[in-house]
Order: sequence, then structure tokens, then C-alpha cells
Amino acid sequence: MQAIWRGAINFGLISIPVRLFSATEEKSVRFNLLHKEDGGRRRANWTCSVCEKTLTQEDLVRGYEYEKGAYVEFTDEELQKVQNSIPTSHTVEVVHFTPAEDIDPIYYLRSYYLAPDELGIKAYALLRKALAQTDRVALAKVAIRDKERLATLRVRDNVLVLETMYWPDEIREARFPEIGAEIEVRDQEFKMAQSLIDGLTEDFDPSAYRDLYRETLLTAAEQKRAGNEIVAPAVPEEAPQVVDLTEALKRSLEEVKARGKKASGE
Repeated sequence: MQAIWRGAINFGLISIPVRLFSATEEKSVRFNLLHKEDGGRRRANWTCSVCEKTLTQEDLVRGYEYEKGAYVEFTDEELQKVQNSIPTSHTVEVVHFTPAEDIDPIYYLRSYYLAPDELGIKAYALLRKALAQTDRVALAKVAIRDKERLATLRVRDNVLVLETMYWPDEIREARFPEIGAEIEVRDQEFKMAQSLIDGLTEDFDPSAYRDLYRETLLTAAEQKRAGNEIVAPAVPEEAPQVVDLTEALKRSLEEVKARGKKASGE
């Protein structure tokens, strides 16, 4: 797999260099746009790769490439027939119910709100109450945007939330030789790491977090609109990294304890 980002996990004064990989891959059936007359692919500039003609939307048909350079063509009507043949094309088909903790979060893809139509309000309220009181989620199947997906139904703020999921074969296997290496972690290091986690544990408050990159980018856009030059702030010098793991844990615990005393006014 190709790393898409390199950086570090900062945990107190401990810095763990890491590489980022995509854990999932969508296996949708993808179509190319072909020229109806000769099967040539539509280029980015809307010309045919075979006859070089400039194409319009009416000149095109969808083609599924089943092997390199060989296509099966589908009209919009044929694709609609395929979609309509799937039982879940217009329904959320509940398969069974399960505890939410049984589902690994890596499967979750995207969240949607489900609101009832007028005739379904009572049944909607019944399902909502049943899910909330049994502490279960409904595992379902649904077809959205030309793709059938697994999904769950759960309750959030009195609304049913549908969360689409990846199929099992869309979850990549984590094959990294570094993970398989046997690393000895001393009891002292482990206990200090637990203490550091306890010291940094607090309730999750979503309002405490902001997308700093988006805010900075929007500010930069306003500066450019006003004709101003974007000036990058001075990058502060990084504190020297503590190489010794035990020493880093000790110093991190000291910082957490000092922060706690300051917060309590001692």
C-alpha cells in the first residue's frame, strides 16, 4: 500500500513517527463514457479518442470496461432496469438487530438523517423508541446512488440516523512488518503510560474543537479578495525531542500534574 501522509502522533512529550494508509477502498462498478458511433472513449476535452469528433451528451453511452480496452455498453434505461431489480432500491431493508459495540467503526462510511413522511410518524416513533430502549442498532441493506450498501439505523437526538457501511471486501488487510515485531515494554513504562492516559482523560465536548485549516483557508481567501498578500506566521522553534521513552513519560506526567494543580487553583 502507498502511504498518503507522514507525520507523528504526539502523546505528552512522546513523539511516534507514523505513516498514514487508506484502510478502505470502494469497489463500485465504474463506467466510462463512450461515443455511441464507434465506442471511442470521451476525452477530457469532449473529443472522441477514435474519430476525434467533438461530442455532446447525446453522443455518449456508458461503458463498463471488463478487460483492458473492451467494454459492455449500457443505456440509461438498461441501468435503471438493473437498479429497479434490486429489492433495496427504494427501501431500507432491516436484516437483523445487533448491539452497536459489535460493529467495528472501520466499517462506517457516511451518515444520513431519516425523517418520516406524515403517514409513517407513529411507526417511526415506535422503531425509534424500540432501538433506544433496547440499546441496539438495526443492520440493514439499502441502495443509494447506484450502489447497494450495508447500513445501520440508530437513534441520535430523537432522529433515526442511517449510517452506510463498507462491505467486508472493501476493508484492506493491515499488512505492516513493523507491527509483527516483538517489542518488550517494561512494566514501569506501561504503568506510566496508563497514568498519563488517566491524567489526560476527560468527557468529549464536540464544541471544543474547530477545523483550524478551514478557518485559516477562508481567512486567506478573504485576504486575497482584498488584494492583500498572504503572510505565513513565523514557525516557532520545536522543543528538543526527548529520545528516552521512560524520561518522556516522566516529564509528560509532571506536565499533566502541574496542569491539574493550576486548573484547581492550588
